[in-house]
Formats: sequence, structure tokens, C-alpha cells
Amino acid sequence: MERLLQYIWKYRLYADAELRTVEGLPVGVIDPGLQNVDAGPDFFNAKIRIDGAVWAGNVEIHRRASEWQTHGHDRDPAYDSVILHVVTECDVPARRSDGKAIPHLVIHVPPAMRQQMDWLLARDTALPCAERIREVEPVHVAAWMAALLTERLERKTCGVFDLLAQYADDWNEVFYVMLTRSFGFGVNGDAFEWLARSLPFKHILRQRGNGLRIEALLFGQAGLLAGDGFDDYHRALQQEYDFLQKKYDLHPLDGRLMKSLRTRPFNFPDLRLAQLAAVWANGDMLFSKALECNGVHALHDSLNVSLPEYWDTHCHFKSISPLRKKTIGVNAAHSVVINAVVPVLFAYGEKHNLPAYSARALQLLESIPPERNSPVSTFATAGICARSAFDSQALIQLRREYCEKKKCLYCRIGFRLLLNSRRGDTASAGKCMNK
Repeated sequence: MERLLQYIWKYRLYADAELRTVEGLPVGVIDPGLQNVDAGPDFFNAKIRIDGAVWAGNVEIHRRASEWQTHGHDRDPAYDSVILHVVTECDVPARRSDGKAIPHLVIHVPPAMRQQMDWLLARDTALPCAERIREVEPVHVAAWMAALLTERLERKTCGVFDLLAQYADDWNEVFYVMLTRSFGFGVNGDAFEWLARSLPFKHILRQRGNGLRIEALLFGQAGLLAGDGFDDYHRALQQEYDFLQKKYDLHPLDGRLMKSLRTRPFNFPDLRLAQLAAVWANGDMLFSKALECNGVHALHDSLNVSLPEYWDTHCHFKSISPLRKKTIGVNAAHSVVINAVVPVLFAYGEKHNLPAYSARALQLLESIPPERNSPVSTFATAGICARSAFDSQALIQLRREYCEKKKCLYCRIGFRLLLNSRRGDTASAGKCMNK
């Protein structure tokens, strides 16, 4: 309830047409202040007019006024700067640590808004507002989608900056880690990143043009060359890795980190690592390529590489599969661009204050079809359809950071639904007054 009161105060959604303190003094909210998510009063730097006098300070919000004492604020000097105590029930007076009384303002939560909030938070579904989401005007949804994509890219940018700090601002190394992770395609993303971190990019570059050695490095470090060889090709890789491991003093991962269970054959880690090795052996997918890219098709060309014939009949080392060329498909290439190229390109523009690169990252997302996954299909059923990867990335952010965490109060769609319910209360009150 207190969180809802904070929300109502922040956005001025209270039902009261005229605000007065419990003593009957008129109250005007010039500025509700900045919400505080840490210890201390709920809102900082508010400006309140009480009986004609303007006060600047902090605002504390509780359901009942007695919670002021329950929480020990009457003994805490940090709350002496509070100029207004906002509650729904004033059962006892509140005082500062020096004994001075604090003005109380009782606000009333609109009944329909409370019902709407209870309805949203109580629903145990992937998308609580699915039945009502069409009530929100498309212009508000579009603005929220743009903000969500920015949130997602900023979060990924922080991850890129963390990698830069670890690798002494070496963009090539950072791009190598990001690209390798993207080839894990979700289920093996973490394991592929650990692989890249355990195998410096310089060792890959020294073998460029020699696909067998690059495969040996990747498979060996992934722990997929341990034990007896499955066939001549596997044994050749073991022999190459044995030499390279000693030369570079490498320490392989535990092969059990690589997951194949309940994974489609084309996503088996063995095949994905073979494709990644071919990119490094035959392609030019370096960081400079990402910076120079003129569109998604140029990036696809860099990823469209041929694998050794062995992989025409294998998805992993343990058994033979039907004959088929195992190229990197269009959807897989899109995923690599979305999860590796776009974040690094956007972060590069932010880091060096070069907005053209950040804009190019957004253009890449707009040129890629929407991803096909659970969040996108869930929102499509509710009436929000993604037109490009720009939209699908925004919807993933919305699902993971708001819907799954029940942060409806902080979602603009939730806000619009609450606002609509408040308008409904106001309209109902008006009809009653007109009778």
C-alpha cells in the first residue's frame, strides 16, 4: 500500500480535488520532489505551499501516521528535514527529533485505481495486463518501446564497459568475447563466454588461415577433446590441441559446461564452435568490420563461411547425422548481430561521443526482422506486435524487467491503465454530482 501511495504522490494521482492538512490549512504541491530508493525520507527536495507559505524539504509517506514512530523517525535527525507527512489515515501526530510537530496531509486512493493495482499485482500470468493492454493508446506504447530499448542498450553498454575495464580498453578482445558468447545462443552463452575469457584472442589470431588449429583451440578449451578420440578428425584435433595447450600454457574448461540436452542439433555446442572457428579462420569478422559495416547484409556475408566437410555429416563428434551443409542460417546471423555487433557498436559510440555509431546500431535493429521467442509472441497475442528487432528487444526488456518482476507501477503501460481508472473515478463522481 505504501508503494502505491508513493506512486500516487509522485504522479499526483490522488482523488482529492482540494488538498488540506489535518488542521485545515490549504496545501499546494509545487514539486512532489525526487523519489528516494535508499535509506531516508521517501522524496527529496519537494516544494510545498502550506497556507500561502512555500516550504522546501523532504516528504515522508506512510499508510498510517503512527508508522512515523513505529519506524523510529521521531528519534532520527535524518528525518528532521521532512516538511510534510503524507498518509491515508492520521491516527496520531508525528514529531521531529526536537519535538516539533510535522504537518499531516491525508490523501485518498481512488477506489478504481486500488482495484486496478490489486488486479495487476495479483495475476499470476506472464503478462498481467494482457486483457487491458489495448486500452492504452498506440502513441504511448510506441514511446515506451523506444525508452525500453534505450534501457536495454544502456544495460548492455555497462556490460561492454566492464569488459573494457578488464581488457585495458582493447576493443578487439571485448568484441571477441561478445561474439563468442553470442554463438552460445542463450543456452550455452555463459559457457561460451567463459571459453573466450580462458582463451586470449591473440592465440586465435596467430592461427588465422589454419582452420584445424583454430578448431583445436576452441574445442580443446571447451573441454570437448578429452578422452579417447571418436574418429580420425577428432584425434587430429586432439593432437593439435595437445601441442597448442603446452605452447600457450592453456587450462581447458570442464566439457560438462557445454549443454546439448534438450537442444536442437543445429545448436549443439560442437557445431556452433565449428562455425565460430570458420568465422575466425576464413572470415574477416573483426571489430573493425563491425565499425565499417554498411548494413546487416555486409555482416551476414562475414558470417556466411564454409565449414570443413566433416561437419556436413556431423552436429557433434559422437555420431553421424544426415548429409547437410551446416551454414550459419539467417536467423542465427541476425541473433549474432543483435547480441554482439549492436551492443558493441552502440557502446563504442557512447564511449567516444560518436553518435553516428550508436545511430548505426539502432538502424541495424530496425533492419532486422523481429525475433521469434516467448516474450514477442506473448505481447503479439495481447495486441502489441513487433515490426523489427528494435521492437522485439524492447519487448524482451519489458517482459524481463517489468512484467516478470511485477513492477507494474514503474511501467508506462501500467501507469496509463491506472490513469484511465482514475479518470473513470472522476467521471463517476461527476455523474453523481449531476444527479
